Amino acid sequence: MSPLEGKVAFVTGASRGIGAAVSRALAAQGVRVGLASRRGDDLGIGLGLRCDARDRGQVQAAVARTVDEFGRLDICVANAGVGSYHPFLETPVEHVEEMIELNLLGTIWTIRACLPHLLESGEGDVVTLASEAGRRGLPGEAVYCASKFGQVGLTRALDHETREHGVRCTNVCPGGVATDFALAEGYGRQPDVLPGMMTPEDVAEVVMFVITRPRNHRILETAFRPM
Repeated sequence: MSPLEGKVAFVTGASRGIGAAVSRALAAQGVRVGLASRRGDDLGIGLGLRCDARDRGQVQAAVARTVDEFGRLDICVANAGVGSYHPFLETPVEHVEEMIELNLLGTIWTIRACLPHLLESGEGDVVTLASEAGRRGLPGEAVYCASKFGQVGLTRALDHETREHGVRCTNVCPGGVATDFALAEGYGRQPDVLPGMMTPEDVAEVVMFVITRPRNHRILETAFRPM
């Protein structure tokens, strides 16, 4: 039997890319999944929830619906995100606001809504899908890096705050992943770069590794990138 059998997870940005891959990997291990996304797709594997992670009320309602449906919550995967890549002074103001609101505030609202239930479970896991851009500054990505550095700092601090209560908090920081995200506006990339990148399933495998460690193990951060 899988060590995750019977547990419940809440995943944001779950309708495609890394979020969908993580959700499928969880479901394959017997986890019941609340699938939060702007589209609300259920992927045929869980409870589809229409939710914009920038909206604190929508996140709270989606988490509450997951707990009502499944009776508990053990795993929070804060994955929803957006990128825009330009020189700092040329980054459109609306893109600045969206990256901070979704990547950083969306992560805060997601964890804030999930954490009381994870503390109640006594064996909870928070996984933040950050990025290599949350570990080092990159040209043309200043605001994106700021949002990802914020995610990394938040999750590191929360691990210290919650470890005595049985909750583990981990940053998963991949480099290039072959999704639409890798072709985001401003990057100047063409689809022919995607075959050289990692797959969403590669990232999901790392997430699964993190949350299936024995409860006396803590992985604070994983960083990996394509060769």
